[in-house]
Amino acid sequence: MAKQKEELLEQLSECVVEMEDETVVDVANEYLEGGYPAYDGIMDGLVDGMNKVSDLYDAEEYFVTDVLLCSDAMYAGLDVLRPHLPVEESGADKPKIVIGVVEGDTHDIGKNLVKIMMDTAGFEIYDLGRDVPLDDFVDKAVEVGAAIICMSTLMTTTMIGMKTVIEKLEERGIRDQFKVMVGGSPVSQKYANDIGADGYSVNAVGAVKKAKELVGIA
Repeated sequence: MAKQKEELLEQLSECVVEMEDETVVDVANEYLEGGYPAYDGIMDGLVDGMNKVSDLYDAEEYFVTDVLLCSDAMYAGLDVLRPHLPVEESGADKPKIVIGVVEGDTHDIGKNLVKIMMDTAGFEIYDLGRDVPLDDFVDKAVEVGAAIICMSTLMTTTMIGMKTVIEKLEERGIRDQFKVMVGGSPVSQKYANDIGADGYSVNAVGAVKKAKELVGIA
């Protein structure tokens, strides 16, 4: 008897958390054979698992090597499900996002999770990496015609870089061309408001929802 959708979604999530990159392929195929939507499998299964991994990392129960293995499992499932996305969710005309960790900070696990989930949700991602010179955010956004600039940091000492990027956009007279999102452990909604950012989220799943809201994707 075919498994229920919710059971399979939970198994997809669990495979990511448990780093089961082979089992996840079998579960993803079983999910598709059940006639369930690929998008739900990605967001409510694989991405849900990666969000749990993020929480485990924040709680210091998982380490960088664990997160990378979980990412491998997520991508294995993604390879199965992504080709089955409806055209409107995998079409060529994707909103573009420039993402990176601000200058002075090399902590990029959180940024990488957001990148994975944004990519899965249908955005075209330009990843600048970590310790990114502040001018690079502006220059790359202009170069590719980005809709959103996403910045993260885990250090209070580098948070000011986010404000500086927004000021650079204002100085060049192009602030209104881009939405700016910020995130990371020391960042708060109040700080985002204070520096004039357009969006903030406490986790990667919330970041995807906010990004969709900012560009008008249902």
